[in-house]
Amino acid sequence: MNSNKIREVFLEFFKSKQHEIVSSAPMVVKNDPTLMFTNAGMNQFKDMFLGNTPIINKRVADSQKCLRVSGKHNDLDEVGHDTYHHTMFEMLGNWSFGDYFKKEAIEWAWELIVDVYGMDKSRIYVSVFEGSDSDGVPFDQEAYDLWKSFLPESHIIKGNKKDNFWEMGETGPCGSCSELHFDLRDDSERAVIDGASLVNMDNPQVIEVWNLVFMQFNRKANGSLEPLPSKHVDTGMGFERLCMALQGKKSNYDTDVFQPIICRIAELSSVKYGEDIKRDIAMRVIADHIRAIAFSIADGQIPSNVKAGYVIRRILRRAVRYGYTYLNFKTPFMYKLVDTLAAQLGAQFPELIASQQLITKVIEEEENSFLRTLATGINLLEGVMSKTKDAGGKVISGEDAFVLYDTYGFPIDLTELIARENDMSVDIEQFEKELAEQKNRSRNAAAVETGDWIEVVAISSSEYVGYDLLETDIRIARYREVASKGKKLYQLVFDKTPFYGNSGGQVGDKGYISSANEKIEITDTQKENNLTVHITSTLPTNLGGSFRAVVNSVEHTASSNNHTATHLLHEALREVLGNHVEQKGSLVQPSGLRFDFSHFNKVTHEELQEVERIVNSKIRANSVLIENRNCPIEEARETGAMMLFGEKYGSSVRTIRFGESIELCGGCHAASTGQIGLFRIVSEGAISAGIRRIEAVSGSEAIELMQEQANVVFELGKIFSAPSVVGEVVKLKDKNSELSKKIEEYATLERKAIKDKIVASMEQKDGIYWYVDTLTLSADAIKDIALGVKNEKSPAIFVAGTTAGDKPALVVMLSDDLVKDKGLNASNIVREAAKLMQGGGGGQPTLATAGGKLIDKLDDAISTAVSLITSKL
Repeated sequence: MNSNKIREVFLEFFKSKQHEIVSSAPMVVKNDPTLMFTNAGMNQFKDMFLGNTPIINKRVADSQKCLRVSGKHNDLDEVGHDTYHHTMFEMLGNWSFGDYFKKEAIEWAWELIVDVYGMDKSRIYVSVFEGSDSDGVPFDQEAYDLWKSFLPESHIIKGNKKDNFWEMGETGPCGSCSELHFDLRDDSERAVIDGASLVNMDNPQVIEVWNLVFMQFNRKANGSLEPLPSKHVDTGMGFERLCMALQGKKSNYDTDVFQPIICRIAELSSVKYGEDIKRDIAMRVIADHIRAIAFSIADGQIPSNVKAGYVIRRILRRAVRYGYTYLNFKTPFMYKLVDTLAAQLGAQFPELIASQQLITKVIEEEENSFLRTLATGINLLEGVMSKTKDAGGKVISGEDAFVLYDTYGFPIDLTELIARENDMSVDIEQFEKELAEQKNRSRNAAAVETGDWIEVVAISSSEYVGYDLLETDIRIARYREVASKGKKLYQLVFDKTPFYGNSGGQVGDKGYISSANEKIEITDTQKENNLTVHITSTLPTNLGGSFRAVVNSVEHTASSNNHTATHLLHEALREVLGNHVEQKGSLVQPSGLRFDFSHFNKVTHEELQEVERIVNSKIRANSVLIENRNCPIEEARETGAMMLFGEKYGSSVRTIRFGESIELCGGCHAASTGQIGLFRIVSEGAISAGIRRIEAVSGSEAIELMQEQANVVFELGKIFSAPSVVGEVVKLKDKNSELSKKIEEYATLERKAIKDKIVASMEQKDGIYWYVDTLTLSADAIKDIALGVKNEKSPAIFVAGTTAGDKPALVVMLSDDLVKDKGLNASNIVREAAKLMQGGGGGQPTLATAGGKLIDKLDDAISTAVSLITSKL
């Protein structure tokens, strides 16, 4: 049975059990500060478990895209080295929200894997929770008895809290679980060692395939458990592992889930899979990682240096490094795998097809960037190794290795590999210490202590009324204390609220709540797990009282107008640039807007002008907002509403229409486009491969911008006293260019004269021409002079310092024969000498420069450079 059929059978089975089949949520998580990525199938249903969201379908099933590379659930180090761990994987799951519980979950699990899939029941082992005295949770006798009707007791294992009590994180929904394990070993191995003894022992051939979680508790911040409002079932079956078991393989990578990609890697590298363990690991790493990277980009997460983007960049660079080291890929190759992946999974996940061009371009640019980083890192590492050898050592310091890793992005394992090839090693213990200290600094900087919610008034949900009202009477339903960087804040949830919570790119509202006795400022409003959370630095004294909630209407209206402007901008960009344009991010705030979109070329000035003209024409058309707050998703599709990949839509959506522009959107908008007033583009540029960014302003901000620009033109007109300011500026620019050329000519003549004087004055010492002095020239000018000296004198040594620019600089030039015959290296010399000036530098073995901070140490740096040179002569 091929993988696509296996997935189809699972979903059809639970559809026959009256489950609603839902689509996968995006792998990149939005509006949940506790998660960057979906790392389990239950993530998209967490609000239902907690009672924050009404339950529409009590039974659902899906195939969920998951990513585990950080935090508690982190499998990155095992990926590619073993047969069954992955970064991105599919989690097949069936769910019950307050409907069926253990009996049905266990019976249906057995029916599917044995009766439908035909798995050998003699190879199946299950585990049940042994109980926990500390949590007050007893042995799961019910699950044990249910399994006894299908399996002998020798195949039922009592599992501890680590293995059989499932928790999402430090807090949140949790409960006992029952795992299904499958023994993949040959019969001869099974006859020697009982499979039961290998369950949860990290044996790659006795693996967990399915986990049935019986969700009935909520773990609070103080560690205690409280019952959830209802009992739920949350199951997760590893799709890749299931395929391995059903296809009779011993590795996930041998299934048709990964083999098409591995075959493509083998073709590109001219390396056969299965002949060399290190090359095989590299191929598995790449095959796994390309899936994680491609799906993340399709879901809107571009590689970057922060948060989720940094994680994706790290995964991509890990794959490139394996290809570089073990498969001899010295040019980009990962992007060539996207076509294979899209062909394989595009039918199940259409976002891969829709974003295929974008994914390809982003990956190719990231590969090029990292290959440049590797080249730079190798040069730096060679300098470190040379310095270490010069000092008589064979161990690269952990500090140096950490600088390469942290500052230049050079992988530590590649540092170790190159060191071994040069008969050296790395002080890994010191490196790990440096890394741990950095992580502690980052962790402490981002540490947030969140208390448990304290209920004031019981509510089933909190209604948002801000589409219609900007002030209303409310009551506080719950609150909690949050501490960050020593600052204490409070989060409040109301029974209903006019405050918009930060989501969909639109910033949260500000305002206040007031009673007869007090007024509490609301400094921000956030969306968290479908709850609207109001931030304040002061806790109301009478929490149980009635309050008037008032939104800052000026800022709210400005944000709403800018949000509507983004819709008009989106439509205009598609009209001018093409239908490939799709929103990839936005920021909407009172002062302006930012709009990120897919496009592969720079937007020309003329195109920007046309976009701006179209948006302003739509503003003048004064199209009225047509809003449908409960539009069936299929009806929305039929109307042509813009739907974005990377967003999770329910069966009922909210549509926003202004004229021809219609989008699915939960944000706040102008009542009509005319309220925006005026729209002006401030800037346009690339933020990554295939992603452009426009920043713009509207309304009063746009008028102020126009007035500022008009004032600039007016003042220039007064300066030039001419009717054509542009013409005068062009003349001035041309004249400046002419003067610059003349200055450069004079500078060249001056440098040549100084060079000739230096060449004439150089004296030989032991057959070598020397020049050591300070000059009142820039470091660049001295470099030019040094090159001139190098071309005329040999063997020659040139050491010159300068304080031009109020900072010390040092230039060292060594003729080629001295570098070759004496083992001298100008780059190492200036780097060492610059330490005296609290600086650094580098360059080529024959010519290098360094800068510093301490001017009074320049002479010492020059002396040190001379000493380092003479010590080798």
